[in-house]
Amino acid sequence: MRCRHFLNPILSPLSFAKPPSRPLACRAHARAGAPAQRRAALAEPDVGISRFASSLPGFCGTLKQRYSDFIVHEVARDGALVRLTSFDVPDESVDAEEEADPDLDLPQSLESFRLLCGDADCDALREFLSRVSEDGSNALPFILSPDADKAHRSEVHDFFKRNFKFLATDTVEHSDGVQRCIRVRLKSGPRGRRNFGEKARSRTGMSSSGPSGWRDDRPFDSRVSVIWPYHLGKYLRFHLYKENKDTQEALRVIGKMLGLQPRSFGFAGTKDKRAITTQQVTLFRVHATRLAALNNKLIGIKVGDFNYVKEGLVLGQLMGNRFTITLRSVVAESEDVIKEAVDGLINSGFINYYGLQRFGSASVPNHLIGAALLRGEWRNAVSLILDPREGECDDMNGVREHYKEHGDIDAAISNFPRRLIAERAILQRLKKYPGNYLQALMAIPRTLRLMYVHSYQSYLWNHAASMRVGSYVCGLSMLKHFS
Repeated sequence: MRCRHFLNPILSPLSFAKPPSRPLACRAHARAGAPAQRRAALAEPDVGISRFASSLPGFCGTLKQRYSDFIVHEVARDGALVRLTSFDVPDESVDAEEEADPDLDLPQSLESFRLLCGDADCDALREFLSRVSEDGSNALPFILSPDADKAHRSEVHDFFKRNFKFLATDTVEHSDGVQRCIRVRLKSGPRGRRNFGEKARSRTGMSSSGPSGWRDDRPFDSRVSVIWPYHLGKYLRFHLYKENKDTQEALRVIGKMLGLQPRSFGFAGTKDKRAITTQQVTLFRVHATRLAALNNKLIGIKVGDFNYVKEGLVLGQLMGNRFTITLRSVVAESEDVIKEAVDGLINSGFINYYGLQRFGSASVPNHLIGAALLRGEWRNAVSLILDPREGECDDMNGVREHYKEHGDIDAAISNFPRRLIAERAILQRLKKYPGNYLQALMAIPRTLRLMYVHSYQSYLWNHAASMRVGSYVCGLSMLKHFS
C-alpha cells in the first residue's frame, strides 16, 4: 500500500517546500487568541499545511481574539442552517385513536393478534383478559408459545404496546437455555387500573400460569413499565447552542444533569471550543420537557428547537458548517491590498485544509494517537493519552508523572478533572482489567475514539492536498505563463 509509510506521522515522507514568507491572501495570518503556550507544540507545516492558494501579498490580522469573533452554524443534511430559534416543547399528546379505551376495539384487536400469533395464543390472551376483568391483581401473568424468531417477538412486543397499553410484556427463557417466549402481565399504574378496575395491580416477580420449565419466576424487566409513546419518534433532536465550550464538554454538563452517559448523545460533528456554535444533537427516548427545564441552570449553553425523529445522528451526517469570522487588529499596506485579498478568495477560493484545531491543542496531537490506533499499538496509544504533556499546567502534569512512575490508578482518577474524559475512562477500565490496553481504549466514548482516527485522516488529507497543489497547480500556472 503506497500510503503505508504515513503511519509514522512524525517523519513525513514528502519533501515540501517551506511556506512562503508572505501570508496566504485568502486566509490572512491569524494570531490565535488562545494562549500561545498551548499552540507552540504544533505548527501548520507539522500537519501538512504548506501551500498557498495565490501569490497575492495578503494581510495580517488576529483571529479569535474573542470567542464571539468565531460563529459557527451547522448545515444539516437537508441544507437547512441550524439556529436556535425556539425554546418551546412539541405537543406530545396522544391522538384520539390511540387514547381510546381498548375494550372498544377488543374483538378487532384479538383477531389481529390471532393472525400474528395463532389460535392457541389468542385463546390464552382472551382468557387472561377475562381473568383480569374479574379478578384484577389476582390474574397471574401468562406466557405465549415458544418463539425462536427474535424479529417476530419484537413484532409481538410492539403489538401489545399499540393495542393493549394496559399490559406489559417481556421475554423469558426455558430452563434448557435455548427456547424463549413472551410473558404478559397487567401493567402497574393508572392506565391498568382505569381499564380494569381500581383493584388491578401488578406484582413483580410472581409466577406465571403456563407450562413448567420456563424461568418465569424471575422479576419483571422494570423497563417495560416505561412505554414510549407510539406516535413519537424514538429520538429527541434538539439544537445545541454553546459559547466558549467544546461539544464534548457541553454534552457532559447536560448529561450529568440528566443522569446520562456522554455516549447517549448523537451528533454529526464536534464544533470549535473558542467560538459560538449551534448544532443538532439527538437523545434516545428523552422527553423534551426534561431538556428544556435545564435552560435556567445552564451557563453558556442553551437547548431548543425540539422535535422527535426516528433515527439518531452519527458523525458525518451533515452538509457542512457556515462560519462568520471577525478579524481584528488588521495590518495591511493599504485597503486596496485587503480588497485584492478578498477578491482573490471570492474568485480563486482556498485550499480546503483541516485547521490546527482538528489536531488538538496538547503537545501530543490527536493524529499521533490515531496513527497508533490504526497500527494496533494499544499500549502506545494509552501512553500518548496519559503521559505528561508540554504546555499543560504543572498540577496536571504532576498527576501524570505520579501515575507514570508509581502506577497509582486511584490517585490519578481522583485528581484528574472530569473534563479529561479519555484519561478517566482509560484508568477506570485499567483498574478493572489490569494490563488490557485494548479494553482500556474501548472505554473511551466512541465519538472521542473516532476523533483520533479522523484527526489522522485529516493529516493525510492535508499532505495530499499540499502535494496536489504543488504538483498540478504550479504546473498549470507555468503552462498559462508560456501560452
